[in-house]
Amino acid sequence: MLNSARCIAICALLCCVHASCPPRCECSEAAHTVKCVSKDLRTVPAGIPGYTRNLFITGNQISRIGPDSFKGLDNVTNLSLSNNRISEVESHTFAGLRSLRSLDLSNNQLVVIHPEAFTVLNQSLRELNLSRALYNDSSVMDLATSLRWSSLGSLQGLDLSHNSLIYLPSRIFSHLTSLRRLQLSNNSLVVIHNSTFSGLEHLEELDLTLNALKTVPEEGLRELDSLPGAAFLLGENPFTCTCGIEPFALWLNRSQGRIKNSEGLVCAFPASMRNTSMLAVSTLTLGCHQRDAGADLALQTSYVFLGVVLGFVGLIFLFVLYLNRKGIKKRIYDMRDACREVWEGYHYRFEIDSDPRLSQVSSSADV
Repeated sequence: MLNSARCIAICALLCCVHASCPPRCECSEAAHTVKCVSKDLRTVPAGIPGYTRNLFITGNQISRIGPDSFKGLDNVTNLSLSNNRISEVESHTFAGLRSLRSLDLSNNQLVVIHPEAFTVLNQSLRELNLSRALYNDSSVMDLATSLRWSSLGSLQGLDLSHNSLIYLPSRIFSHLTSLRRLQLSNNSLVVIHNSTFSGLEHLEELDLTLNALKTVPEEGLRELDSLPGAAFLLGENPFTCTCGIEPFALWLNRSQGRIKNSEGLVCAFPASMRNTSMLAVSTLTLGCHQRDAGADLALQTSYVFLGVVLGFVGLIFLFVLYLNRKGIKKRIYDMRDACREVWEGYHYRFEIDSDPRLSQVSSSADV
């Protein structure tokens, strides 16, 4: 009887353990891992075991996640939600994951990101992957707000690669004071503005490869210099090596120690400069300023010459007037007398027309 009771208890315990794994998921208590991969799930499954530290819910059809999605999962350290077509992340979605250190939301279609979407108690989150995750420009603005409101002071790695970003809102990273790695590769960034990387004093690596940077203006160079400990990746950008790029080229030469593979940075345009090392551009294009100075001097000379010619023509005109002053004076008097005679004739006719008696006298005189 005792043995039977033990068998029943063991069977019941095994059944409970088995039942604790959600349907269509794979659970491993030994590895503290639960995987729900490509199971066509519409929501985060309920009943995920409390021992779970590594949770993979990927390749499904989950459109929205919120505070009720991850209740009771205090031990989850690594959470992967990639490739689920998630379009909305509500505020405090991950607040209950007290031990969360790594969050992967890559390959989703985020349209709406609520202000405190990434808030985690104890600020435990260290890595946030949003590669291929942002759907449009409005989601970028939502992300900027969320990064400011979500208490991510301990975040060390942020991946925003492959998002077709054209611009970055000012001070978007200003609250990520502990950030060490920022990946912005494979976007369409065309310029670095002032305050783009404000607040990232501890940044160690900034990846800007495969963007649309034709140059970095002096404002952007000052912004990069505000990251004293950061190494930069700038390869495979369409640098245009024309007049005006010299400050950037000089900065590259001065900062070679901070730029990974600086020798591999080459000009993309114009065709005559293609594949020319950016490190050599500063010496090859210094003639731009000389030509500009020559052009300015030529333009100033032209203006001076034109002024001299116009002044000379004016003097000749005044001299001609002086030589013909008597004739001009006679012509003016003649014109004055002619105008006076015409005016007196009009005045006389007006008086006759306005007085009937004068009109009759005029008629009798005509007879």
